[in-house]
Amino acid sequence: MDQITGALIGIALVLATVFVPMAFFAGSVGTIYRQFSITIVASMALSVAVALTLTPALCATLLKPGHGPATRGFFGLFNRSYERTAGLYHRGLAGLMRWRRTVMLGFLGLTVGVGLLFVRMPTGFLPEEDQGSLTVQVLLPPGSTMERTRVIMAQINDYFLQQEGDAVESVLSISGFGFSGRGQNSGLAFVRLKDWQEREDPALKVSAITKRASMAFSKIKEATVFAFVPPAISELGNASGFQLQLEDRAGLGHEALVAARDQLLELAMKEPSLTKVRQGGLDDTPQYKIDVDREKAAALGVSLSDINATLAATWGGVYVNDFLDLGRTKRVYMQGDAPYRMQPDDISRWYVRNKNGEMVPFSAFASGSWTFGSPKLDRFGGYPTILIQGEPAPGFSSGDAMATLERLMTQMPAGIGHEWSGLSYEERMSGAGAMMLYALSLLVVFLCLAALYESWSIPIAVLLGVPLGVAGAVSTTLLFGFANDVYFQVGLLTTIGLSAKNAILIVEFAKELREQGKSGVQAALEAARERLRPILMTSLAFGLGVLPLALSSGAGAGAQNAIGVAVLGGVTTGTFLGIALVPVFYVVIARRDPPPRTVAQVPAPVKAPVH
Repeated sequence: MDQITGALIGIALVLATVFVPMAFFAGSVGTIYRQFSITIVASMALSVAVALTLTPALCATLLKPGHGPATRGFFGLFNRSYERTAGLYHRGLAGLMRWRRTVMLGFLGLTVGVGLLFVRMPTGFLPEEDQGSLTVQVLLPPGSTMERTRVIMAQINDYFLQQEGDAVESVLSISGFGFSGRGQNSGLAFVRLKDWQEREDPALKVSAITKRASMAFSKIKEATVFAFVPPAISELGNASGFQLQLEDRAGLGHEALVAARDQLLELAMKEPSLTKVRQGGLDDTPQYKIDVDREKAAALGVSLSDINATLAATWGGVYVNDFLDLGRTKRVYMQGDAPYRMQPDDISRWYVRNKNGEMVPFSAFASGSWTFGSPKLDRFGGYPTILIQGEPAPGFSSGDAMATLERLMTQMPAGIGHEWSGLSYEERMSGAGAMMLYALSLLVVFLCLAALYESWSIPIAVLLGVPLGVAGAVSTTLLFGFANDVYFQVGLLTTIGLSAKNAILIVEFAKELREQGKSGVQAALEAARERLRPILMTSLAFGLGVLPLALSSGAGAGAQNAIGVAVLGGVTTGTFLGIALVPVFYVVIARRDPPPRTVAQVPAPVKAPVH
């Protein structure tokens, strides 16, 4: 315990300080970070308390005199193999010590390469999750009837229940309503998939089903049909991918905003990194505009409030009262009968009662004309806006898609701006705060180690081992096709803590040996060999612990794979490169340390003569 207590405290401080800054982030990113931060910091505090109190007592109780290393059987073979490996490692490390300058140049090149890879990583917010469902949005041309919409919805139902019957459990379709808005020309279908255990084949995953459905629905000429996967966080939108708000910031008018929308959609169709780019709302529809001559209405004794009330009740419907039906309270709505509100000329059939109690026809004070207009008025940040949605094409990340859209926005007319919303906004927020989070975590780790070891150079030797783990996390993430998202950032912080842990085990013991009078090279070589077994054991245990995350499938597999792959790659390179390079780092840094303290020699006691 005298040898290991300092290392335990240092490791606990490093792992805690790496995750503590995560708990203070705001927004939805902070909510995700906070769960990891509180859990890991609390578990580390309890683990160190057990290691400092209960574990020594258990060792003293369970380990009996003569309980040494096994020499026979499997464990004996393992110990002999380990000793041979440790000997080879010691000789190889001694060779590296003679080429310290070359090793440091190689480390510098590795760090620069990792930095370039990290900067060029595709970015994202959350990985796509198979939640056992997908959504289909249907939009017909303006003015389409409900009957035409229902025909398209029936085709969609038949496709999923017949063509995708191995994966689809049920389909719920709604006509006249969609995420883009209400209207007879819009529809929505919710597709529920079978349990994940029945869909272990990759062809039955939600992404594969969505891809095939999109190809099949592209053949429907009567409507625009999009199949998409719900976002991993349902509160941040209704579809995965990007969400851009195209804004009229100069008061150019609705027509100019629509023209900019058409221009952006046309440019987006030519980009290989974008797919399913669409307007998030309804297109402009034919509207019948009624112009009321206020002077004629006043002369006829008809008030504007009565005119509005008649129009609302006749053409739109109005709530009247409630009634009881089989013990349930139901509402009564009043509306004009369908044959009397189907044509524009039908407005002349309706009358308004004036203040004298006489019935005055609408034709006496009102006229109508056809026009085009938006079915609803959208605002974002106070500006008129049109929502643009879409997804990155296969092989591209959401960050690539957002960068492409920002490039296309430079070609928009003056006065047309944009803002990100939903998942895209959160992705930008997480990316903007990631570098600050990494820098703050490394700074706090450095200060804690400097206070613990009362040295400015020892923490540098520990932190130099961090890029070794980051190299593995970045490389494996790129190799398996993941992006730099929130879960990768959590895995990267975990890798930073584990890389620092391995370095502390070596550097802390080497510092102790150097204070006993040994040279920097001797202290580093002996510390590396003595700490090799605990480093390998803890790294192997942690690697096997996160292996199920990297191999998981089914519900929540996207987040688990993102964390597991990053941490597993970081643990692997951080361990094998760390045990080779951290001793070299210590020798290079130890040159700047003060000379080792000399240990005072206590004279041997003089025996009294025996008489």
